[in-house]
Amino acid sequence: MTWTVRVDPRLCLASGMCAGAAPDVFALEAEHARVVADPLEPDERILDIADSCPAQAITVQDGSGVIGPRRD
Repeated sequence: MTWTVRVDPRLCLASGMCAGAAPDVFALEAEHARVVADPLEPDERILDIADSCPAQAITVQDGSGVIGPRRD
């Protein structure tokens, strides 16, 4: 099983948090971040990054639907 990761450019604040934490997955461009590796093997750090995104702009999906950001 693989994960699909998306950054919503309408929500992204370009804080760079995701690209700093996982430069192999995210890249920061002028106005927003983008995903550079997709699909991905399951990786807990990607869920942590989605949880920590200040704009809640990152979503992670597996075959069953959205799994991140995780809700409390």
